[in-house]
Amino acid sequence: MAPYQIRKYQESDRPWVLDLFARGMAEHAPTTFRHILKLPRTLVLLLGGPLALFVVSGSWLLALMAGLTLLAALRFLAKYPWTQYVSNCLRTDMRDISKTYLSEPGSCFWVAECEGRVVGTVGALPVGEPTLGKEQVELFHLSVAWEHRGQGIAKALVRTVLQFARDQGYREVVLSTSMLQYSALALYQRFGFRKTGQYFPSMINRLSAIHVVHLTYRLPSAHASQAPGQMQGL
Repeated sequence: MAPYQIRKYQESDRPWVLDLFARGMAEHAPTTFRHILKLPRTLVLLLGGPLALFVVSGSWLLALMAGLTLLAALRFLAKYPWTQYVSNCLRTDMRDISKTYLSEPGSCFWVAECEGRVVGTVGALPVGEPTLGKEQVELFHLSVAWEHRGQGIAKALVRTVLQFARDQGYREVVLSTSMLQYSALALYQRFGFRKTGQYFPSMINRLSAIHVVHLTYRLPSAHASQAPGQMQGL
């Protein structure tokens, strides 16, 4: 296992970071597609639609084409939330990472570097205006390259955010993630994050029955001697 280091983001990292971000989001499309296919409403649509068309037209070929068209539409539906999320981020916080994450002391963006390549990312931004007090900081864009998973990089990145939040005087670390990001949810819960809500961010999410989960980690006292994550044995 090659060694890695976690450091602050530099502008030269931008191509690596954006590629890792886009590839990480695209990985969730197949899981989303499988989830949609298992929905009762989807089964009714895939079976009932072509069957009804066959009854009306008497053509199995037309019914088959209708079924294939529905599958293609569902694949597009599965990919759309992830591509839309990437597009939105590239117009907002990821448009200028240095300006968004490194211009204020209460925010930061880190990368994990291995053999000269960026293989992991995570960011932290205050919730609300920084001048209103340091109540919450939000964790963003935790991602690790597929070929470097299982090496503890994601855990190290989460620890980095928790330690940063503690050093900055925040009381809580919050984040939002999809219900389908199973490994991420498990990782956060092992660290002690607790589910504090869920919601559908868009009509497509509601139609596909995919909600976003909101998680909160309450930071221990600044005088505690144990670093975040150590009590969970991570």
